[in-house]
Amino acid sequence: MTRPTPFKKLLVANRGEIAIRVMRTARAMGYGTVAVYSEPDAQAEHVRMADEAAGIGGAAPSESYLRIDAIIEAARKTGADAIHPGYGFLAENEALPAACEEAGIVFVGPGAEAIRSMGDKAGAKALMRNAGVPCVPGYQGDDQGADRLLEEARRIGFPVMIKATAGGGGRGMRLVESEAAFAGALKSAKSEARGAFGNDVVLLEKAIANPRHVEIQIMADRYGNAIHCGERDCSVQRRHQKVIEEAPSPAVTPELRARMGQASIDAVRAIGYVGAGTFEYLLDAEGNFYFMEMNTRLQVEHPVTEMITGLDLVELQLRVAAGEELPLRQEDVTFSGHAIELRLCAEDPAAGFMPQSGTLALWEPASFIRVDHALRNGVEVPPHYDSMIAKLVAHGTSRDDARRKLVAALEQTVAMGLRTNKDFLRDCLMHPVFAEGRATTAFIGDHGEALLDLSTAGEARAAMIAAALLRAGPGNRLTHGYHTPLRFKLGETEYQPRVQAFRDGACHVEMPDHPPLDLTVKEVDGPHRVVDIEGASRKATLWSKEGGVSVQIGGRCHDFEDLTYRPLVTAAAAGGDGKVRASMNGNVVSVDVAVGDVIEAGQKLVVVEAMKMEHSHSSGVAGTVTAVNVETGMQVSTHTVLVEIDAA
Repeated sequence: MTRPTPFKKLLVANRGEIAIRVMRTARAMGYGTVAVYSEPDAQAEHVRMADEAAGIGGAAPSESYLRIDAIIEAARKTGADAIHPGYGFLAENEALPAACEEAGIVFVGPGAEAIRSMGDKAGAKALMRNAGVPCVPGYQGDDQGADRLLEEARRIGFPVMIKATAGGGGRGMRLVESEAAFAGALKSAKSEARGAFGNDVVLLEKAIANPRHVEIQIMADRYGNAIHCGERDCSVQRRHQKVIEEAPSPAVTPELRARMGQASIDAVRAIGYVGAGTFEYLLDAEGNFYFMEMNTRLQVEHPVTEMITGLDLVELQLRVAAGEELPLRQEDVTFSGHAIELRLCAEDPAAGFMPQSGTLALWEPASFIRVDHALRNGVEVPPHYDSMIAKLVAHGTSRDDARRKLVAALEQTVAMGLRTNKDFLRDCLMHPVFAEGRATTAFIGDHGEALLDLSTAGEARAAMIAAALLRAGPGNRLTHGYHTPLRFKLGETEYQPRVQAFRDGACHVEMPDHPPLDLTVKEVDGPHRVVDIEGASRKATLWSKEGGVSVQIGGRCHDFEDLTYRPLVTAAAAGGDGKVRASMNGNVVSVDVAVGDVIEAGQKLVVVEAMKMEHSHSSGVAGTVTAVNVETGMQVSTHTVLVEIDAA
């Protein structure tokens, strides 16, 4: 199809920063914008930004943002004549462009056939082999029997990767180190894939030892023109989810970039692909690259490509969708400097990166870098969607310039009310392996414990400072001269500072097993303080609510539970009472026990999904199940009693 397909009004079939990013460019190009929203997102920032908005259903993605019929109906009601899918799972569902074509709506992306062919990972690998693109050795057969898959895994040789053929976002993916672990990993991968995609077919791949994850951004039009925009290095990952992305890759030479780029363009032309797409490769230590998959959409990490090329990839998408030719050729694509992107997530690194939902009370991003977000003070972060809440992107003349800017930006960014991975990201950037450009996909696995240990550094001192800031300030007369005891908890550690506050803002803090601390609060501006500590003036930010207090000082945020007015915790309240409680807000995806079952301590009982991740809840005691209070599909809140056990 080479005829023009002009449009006037663009509906963005996604939420949050994704929708805002697309609408920003659409509005600059003169298009009207339409947002869609689920019930929890009715007051969200992407809804406020759009010219028009339409509700599309309930809280769960399957009830709203993944409902193609509701999205097409929203376009009809608002008069939108084009739909951009954002960069979530819907962008890789061939049913959406098919529905758009039937409704006479322009789809901003490739056609249904291209999405279908590349969405099937096994089929995509066959197409890539035919196009001459190197692929990882593996098995992509129709025989999905457990015995056949184990036989193929033996043939490939352990370690192997199990991957859902319809997968994305690391779901339905497992690394299996040995034959003994294969059966359990296969069952788990298939279960997760079936729940996420309605398809439990998997493929097997040889696991490449400590590779880099390098991807090539391509753009193609209807007239056979195609370009690549260089590579991105996405090696720093956790649970197959990207954490830090950068462009260019520290491991890619100009010659290797040209080879990877040309292989991607050859593949695009071989399949007649139109629009933005990303070829994802594994790169080994010898410079060999292997095709993993193609994402038929714009990627979350596309800003780093934009910052080193000066291109607006959404603008190119919209122009191609309207039937225009690409306005540049390969020789016009140039690269300048280095860019790094961080994914800021609502999660608690110290608690196994547990997703967090609730109110983001304070949000103050750094002003000197690019921050893509849909946040504001007091915004609700619901438990139904991805845990990523913002992207922080810095560009520099060199890689170290960009890295230093991001470290400074993280230290100045305030995100309080929910725990985030802000300080974990800062520690990753400062780790010598990352700083020297040597990080592979094994980076967090190899160094995660050491990185997490850094989060406890200065905790005790921060607890004393938080106690002082709660009680001290210019003009404070309520606690003049009196000792005030407080109790804070962070992780498994409890702190009990005693505070003396005086009228001039001075404060004296004592705490068992720690030297005393004297400080003076000089200025108070809302949550912000200027504090003199041992002769040095420092900036601090304080936020508190019933049951919690957060303090940020020296660039690091400490989120304490405030136990001051709570009774002492008994063993039963701590979990030894046989009651298994939900560790987060989420959706129950499986219940593995029934009343009357005899269980062992540590046995998995219930799985709760929150922010697209599954979390197993196990018994703390051995005994007999006396009550099961939830069922599959039920929404639960933090601390809900899921299962009750009569301890043996």
